[in-house]
Amino acid sequence: MFTSVLMIEKPLSSVDVEFVSTLHGDEGVSFVVLMQPRGDQADVLLRAIDDVALGRVDEAVREPDKPRGEEAKPLAQRGLEATLEALRARGHEAVGQVVAEHPLDLLKSVVAETGADEVIVLTAPHYVEEFFHRDWASRARHKVGVPVLKLFSHNE
Repeated sequence: MFTSVLMIEKPLSSVDVEFVSTLHGDEGVSFVVLMQPRGDQADVLLRAIDDVALGRVDEAVREPDKPRGEEAKPLAQRGLEATLEALRARGHEAVGQVVAEHPLDLLKSVVAETGADEVIVLTAPHYVEEFFHRDWASRARHKVGVPVLKLFSHNE
């Protein structure tokens, strides 16, 4: 069985579940999902710049109203559970956890412990972080020792 570690920021949409479920054709895939809640680790200013660059000025203005840090963990846990249920409904093995701190350190240890074949980072575009190679996928490529695939999430 092929093992993928899936790093996400929000619950997977049905389109995302379909997409990651079909990446390897008919081969069985087991997922280890790491849900990174919105937190202090991501610079609010960088997210606001990304929102403006994508034409989502209203999102940039509402940024301070969104839960972060400890307040975001219960929401992240519910999102993780919904994602795991959706992957299991597609016939995959799926386990996961909410990442409290140091997501890349945890990612490295999860890859090593599970013998993962790949890492999939499924995220919204973060143009500023990507430009400076500070996004998760760019940083993970130097840490995990397996292929890292970056995909952009879909909205429903």
